[in-house]
Amino acid sequence: MPKTANINLRIDPETKSRAEKLFSSFGITITDAINIFLHKSIMEGGLPFEVKQPRYNAETEAAIKEAGAILAGQLEAKRYPSAKALFCELDAEEEL
Repeated sequence: MPKTANINLRIDPETKSRAEKLFSSFGITITDAINIFLHKSIMEGGLPFEVKQPRYNAETEAAIKEAGAILAGQLEAKRYPSAKALFCELDAEEEL
């Protein structure tokens, strides 16, 4: 059956690049991967995977929020003069 329909979608360049790299390791293109996804969705009568919100504990959620603030430039990342100083602080936290 000849392909006669086009789908246009917008995606951020980083995601596209990572997807291209992943799918090329399988020997397929993004177009092939999208076709596989669509056919699998049709076969299953819905999305071929479970869709749900990720659940993290409070400590992990705080770390994710902190990492986001660092990436956004809202918070300065903590720095250490050496790996030894970092490990000393981690050891001290463990003792608490």
